[in-house]
Amino acid sequence: MKGGNTLRYYIALASVFVELLKGDGKIYVKTCTTSNTIYCWEDIDFRLAEKRVKKLQKRVANAWKLGERDKAMSLQHTLIHSVYAKALAVKTVTSKKGKYTPGVDGVLWLTPEDKWQAVQSLNRRGYRPRPLKRIYISKPDGTKRPLSIPTMKDRAMQTLYKMALEPVAEVTADHNSYGFRPARCTRDAIIKCAEALSTNPSPEWILEADIQACFDNISHDWVMKHIPMEPSILKKMLKSSYLYKHRLYPVEKGLPQGGCLSPVICNMVLDGLEKELYNQFQSKVQFIRYADDFIMIGTSGNELAKMVVPAANAFLSQRGLNLANEKTGIVHIKEGFDFLGWNVYRNQDGIQIRPSRKNIEAILNKLEKLFSKDSYKSSDELLKILYPILAGWVNYHRDIVGCSLYHIIIYDLRRMSKGKPIAEQAVSFFG
Repeated sequence: MKGGNTLRYYIALASVFVELLKGDGKIYVKTCTTSNTIYCWEDIDFRLAEKRVKKLQKRVANAWKLGERDKAMSLQHTLIHSVYAKALAVKTVTSKKGKYTPGVDGVLWLTPEDKWQAVQSLNRRGYRPRPLKRIYISKPDGTKRPLSIPTMKDRAMQTLYKMALEPVAEVTADHNSYGFRPARCTRDAIIKCAEALSTNPSPEWILEADIQACFDNISHDWVMKHIPMEPSILKKMLKSSYLYKHRLYPVEKGLPQGGCLSPVICNMVLDGLEKELYNQFQSKVQFIRYADDFIMIGTSGNELAKMVVPAANAFLSQRGLNLANEKTGIVHIKEGFDFLGWNVYRNQDGIQIRPSRKNIEAILNKLEKLFSKDSYKSSDELLKILYPILAGWVNYHRDIVGCSLYHIIIYDLRRMSKGKPIAEQAVSFFG
């Protein structure tokens, strides 16, 4: 750390501690170059808080981009101690669906008083995560996915550190990575996929890849060496045990699925694969990733199988990961392939995108279960449940899929409702 940066770093730390230790029962905060006095939850100006935190995040990103890592980490430290950032972390975890799902301690933050006390409790000094509450969720293939539920305080602490880490993750991210990133979504990934397959000369072979139990197998040693986060806090979060059926289990590898910080760390673990493939194969191979699900597009199926797959596995093995053989395969574009709920193929009219068969079956099965129940007192009660499901499915595929594809859902919707007027009301989503 350079002399000037060292001095500024310790001045920033000193100012934070002086403001936090005034000791009269109130928190006097100096955040992002301005002073403010906050007495309770209702006093917090969240618009101003977001503005100040985003400004500080931009400074973190710019410092990292310029190679000034010590300055970036000093700014991260300032952000983590900012009461504005702490308040936004509490607001985030108390605004999500999981706000009514407690961790092992059974604590929820429902009142303004609870939330204000939570803001005051988010301190790195003396922080020790509680064990995670483990549940298992059924997957379409019959297997079960482990989900680890942190306590409210641990969620807020992870969200706070996520705010500090995310600017660095964005600077170092792969160009064609779309999952768990701000202002990016599955639609961006599928559009990029169509663009890559429409180039001239157009590639015709696609490697569909999936990482074997990605979150469960990530190497803790690799994360500790490469993730720019306070080591003591990072280690505590990684090694947090989980509670299942009143028994405590230690954790030696992997990231908790359900943790607020896990998606950002997972992205940083996988970032660099696109660059590695470009260094070895140049523009012969194009790479598109959404979280741990990705495709590689090339001109030769043989090259993808014999050269690209080993290169990808070599990169992943350093991080404790490998490709799932049963979910990894090579197909020709005329046969089509599934990616993120869509089926992509080429015909005489060019690249075509439609909902995948699995995606259509999933929505139809969900609708059929709804119509098979007799517990609904009225059509209005059923519509309240039906509308969000249909709206979500339509909005996911809107502007990507042609309207004619919706006829499949409309036909089955009418069939399952057995001619009831409720079907015509629900069909309005597709009109």
